[in-house]
Amino acid sequence: MKKTIGITFLALIILVFSAFTSEPTDKTIELTFVDHLKAGMIEQDVFVEKEPGSGLVYRVLPGEEENYLDSQVYTTATEQHHDPFDAKKAGPHLKGQALGFTLKEWLGASGTASCSCEGGWGTFKAEYNNLVPNSIYTIWHFFMPAPPTEPFTGTLDIPIGERDGSQAAFTTDAEGNAKVDLRFERCLQLGNNQLMSGLAVAYHSDKKTYASDAGPFGKATHVQLFALLPNIKDLPNN
Repeated sequence: MKKTIGITFLALIILVFSAFTSEPTDKTIELTFVDHLKAGMIEQDVFVEKEPGSGLVYRVLPGEEENYLDSQVYTTATEQHHDPFDAKKAGPHLKGQALGFTLKEWLGASGTASCSCEGGWGTFKAEYNNLVPNSIYTIWHFFMPAPPTEPFTGTLDIPIGERDGSQAAFTTDAEGNAKVDLRFERCLQLGNNQLMSGLAVAYHSDKKTYASDAGPFGKATHVQLFALLPNIKDLPNN
């Protein structure tokens, strides 16, 4: 399972990078956000109780989501480190709180964005739909080894924009929609041959943000969508 998931993820990287074979006239990078399962990886931060009443929950593996689309999703009682490639890390984990929506609703989220860099300043404009209504989210600029290490060693997560996290948070409306329009010093760093770069959108079920820290994954912080930034060598004129 781990090998298959890893291959699928690398295929996604190739697909994402291949979208930048020609440079737009306005030099803007367009991004489409996806969830972990759509990317062929293990769902990371919401969990299902496969045996009702057991008090134990699991991450959903690629290919089994159809079995749990109508299932309530939960937090975990304790923080769970990310590992989107190893099925052994899927669980069981001690069940936390019910999140109040189903796996299908969670996977129904979508988002697109554009980002650019000029004179050392970055811009990021995004539109998200079908996120959790009336909720707090944050956006994270993440980095991970390319290709991922085995075992997976995690990601470095930096809030988008100001390093104190003051630009990273946004709220959704009653329909779960939101628009984000940011300008910040230090452009977003693209990927390279050693490091993958991306953006992740995290829901905070405790209605809190944690400044420069993402918060406890699985327990209160839940990455719903992400997008990979292109490898700098794949852009024209590089």
